[in-house]
Amino acid sequence: MHVQSRRTGRVAALVAALLLAVGAVAGCGTGDDAVAQGNTFQFVSPGGKTVITYPVADRRPVSGMSGSDVMTDATLSLSDARFAGKVVVVNVWGQWCGPCRGEADALEKSYAATKDKGVAFLGINLRDDRQSARDFIADREVAYPSIYDFAGATLAAWKVPTAVLPTTIILDRKHRPAVVFLKALTTDELIPAIERVAAEEPAGTP
Repeated sequence: MHVQSRRTGRVAALVAALLLAVGAVAGCGTGDDAVAQGNTFQFVSPGGKTVITYPVADRRPVSGMSGSDVMTDATLSLSDARFAGKVVVVNVWGQWCGPCRGEADALEKSYAATKDKGVAFLGINLRDDRQSARDFIADREVAYPSIYDFAGATLAAWKVPTAVLPTTIILDRKHRPAVVFLKALTTDELIPAIERVAAEEPAGTP
C-alpha cells in the first residue's frame, strides 16, 4: 500500500513537472528555475497552471524588491511611499521578449483604468540592454516605473522564478501575492483581477 502510494506520488510529481515545462513554452524562457521557495513568499505552480490565485489566508509578504530605475538611475523600491497601502501590479518583462511586447499596450491600459482605485504598477526589466529598455519605454509611452534588473538579482532576493516571461504578479495592499500570471495578458483578464484584489480592502489601507 505504501509502495503504491509513493509510486503514485512520484508519477504525479513528474506529470506536474511536465505540465510546468509545457506552460513555459508559451512565454520567453530564461532559465530552468520555474519554481522557487523562500522564507516568506513561497512560489509554486501547481499542476503547471499559468494563473495562480492565493486565498488571503495563504498569502505571505514579499521583501527585498529594489533596484535602479530604468529611466532615471534613481533607486526604486517597493517600500517607497508611492506604493504604501496600494495594490501593486508587478510585471517582469524584457523588450527582447515577443509576448512582453505584445502585452505592453494591455498593461498600460490596465494601469490607466485602475490607478485611481489605489493601484500602482511596477515593472522589472530582466536580462535586457538598458538603452533598448529605455527606448522601449519611451516609444510605448509607459507611464509607470521599472527596475532595471539585468542579472535577476532583485528577483532572486524576492524569491521569484525567472523561467517564464512575461510574469505578472498582483500584490494586495499588504504587498502579499494575490494572483500570479505566467503568461501574456489582455485587459479583459487583467483589469477584473486587479479590481477584485483592490476591492478586498479600501484604498489607503496600510
